[in-house]
Amino acid sequence: QVQLVESGGGLVQPGGSLRLSCAASGSIFSFYAMGWYRQVPGKQRELVTTITTAITSGDSTNYADSVKGRFTISRDNAKNTVYLQMNSLKPEDTAVYYCYADRAISRFWGQGTQVTVSS
Repeated sequence: QVQLVESGGGLVQPGGSLRLSCAASGSIFSFYAMGWYRQVPGKQRELVTTITTAITSGDSTNYADSVKGRFTISRDNAKNTVYLQMNSLKPEDTAVYYCYADRAISRFWGQGTQVTVSS
C-alpha cells in the first residue's frame, strides 16, 4: 500500500514562504504524475500543480493561474519526495494542501497539511 506523508505546513505572514514536502513510502519512479491540490472548507478541492514524467521527454509541470510565478513543484527521486516551494504567499493561499500520486489507474492521497497565511 502506498503512503504519502505531507509536512511543512504552518502559519506564515503574507509575502512569506513555505516549502511543503510529500514523502512516499516507496520509490516514486512508478508514479507518472504527482502534484498538489488544496481545499478550503466549503469549497471544492482545487488543483494547484502537477509534475509528470515521460521517459522520452523528462519532467513537465503545470500550475494553476493563481499560483504561477510564485509556486514551484519539484521531485527528488533519490529521496522519494515531491516538494512544493511557495513564495510570495497571500491570504487566499490559506488551505489544506494535499499531495497526490498517480500510478496506472490508481490515485493515492496524503492526509493533508494546513497552510495559513495571515498577519
